[in-house]
Amino acid sequence: MNGAHDLGGMHGFGPVEIEKDEPVFHHDWEARTFALTMAAGFLGKWNIDMGRHARELMPPAEYLATSYYEHWLFGLEKLLADFGMVRPGEAERPQRDPGATAAPPPAGLRALQAEDVETALRRSRTSKADEDVPPRFTVGDRVLTKNIHPLGHTRLPRYARGRRGVVALDHGVWVFPDAAGNGLGRKPQHCYSVRFTARELWGETAPARDVVHVDLWDDHLEKA
Repeated sequence: MNGAHDLGGMHGFGPVEIEKDEPVFHHDWEARTFALTMAAGFLGKWNIDMGRHARELMPPAEYLATSYYEHWLFGLEKLLADFGMVRPGEAERPQRDPGATAAPPPAGLRALQAEDVETALRRSRTSKADEDVPPRFTVGDRVLTKNIHPLGHTRLPRYARGRRGVVALDHGVWVFPDAAGNGLGRKPQHCYSVRFTARELWGETAPARDVVHVDLWDDHLEKA
């Protein structure tokens, strides 16, 4: 979708301010939001691409006025509500007994235990596919990205649509996020690092020697 999250190449937002020695989390609530998102996702009701799309659905004015982990919190609350895992308004009510023992997960759902978090993160293969799918392109192929404007989730950014590039690397077979993020199944296919000249993307005023690499899937590309 062409939402407020897809800002690549847009003007008027000022410089990117790099914070020296930036911490992983600036506030305790950010760490809790990350932990809750990981634990809830481990239950298996949605996938990582559906999680990304839920954050993309934040109203544009709200998205641009809030921080990274506020986007995560919005997406988590939306997914929990959409899948019927919380009742309307339940997420806004304070917990009455902070020391209460957590209830077991509903039948058929996995639960991520605290001692298993590091292993789960290191071994996660939720987006890697083991299917033997032949590639449509090889390294060195000249390709043209499709000019698409889907209503749902896509990993093809606006600034790279309808542009010519060269396949620089084949990452192998991965779940297609444009399908998985919209609840349409895994649709495994090859993912490539595609090299674009800056001038192809931004026009003749861009530096002549600069290039941009974008990871794109078979269904994003056509032969140039």
